[in-house]
Amino acid sequence: MGAAGGEGPVISLATRRFFRAEFPARTDRAFAVRRMLTAFLKYWQLDHAVESAVLATNELFANAVEHGSSGPGDTVSVTVGVEPAGDELRIEVADGSPVRPVFRTAAETEESGRGLAIVDGLANDWGTDAPDGDGPGKKVWFTLALGRTR
Repeated sequence: MGAAGGEGPVISLATRRFFRAEFPARTDRAFAVRRMLTAFLKYWQLDHAVESAVLATNELFANAVEHGSSGPGDTVSVTVGVEPAGDELRIEVADGSPVRPVFRTAAETEESGRGLAIVDGLANDWGTDAPDGDGPGKKVWFTLALGRTR
């Protein structure tokens, strides 16, 4: 059932919202990641979180492709969830490399090396975890508080 005025469904804050998608570990798939994340967040009526979530996810996806991929058959998974309390968005980007990302400060003349600094600046918290299951790899995650806009 849609909201008054035909604005779309009303998503209950008491509902856990979750999705996971896998993408080929290729730079040309970043647009699809951004588009999918934007669509889900808007559907969940989290428009105020779109900009920060998409930018931070894009950085983690780029890192996973560049540093966590060993070949053309590799994939990167993106998991997005909001718990029933509805106060925090958590996004995980997983790849097949067990090597953990290293936060560093890039020199002004460097063209790369700012991805984790961007994530750190946007997110309320971030870190790494072991992958789901027994396989190799890692998950890099971040959270955004939903009670305020950034």
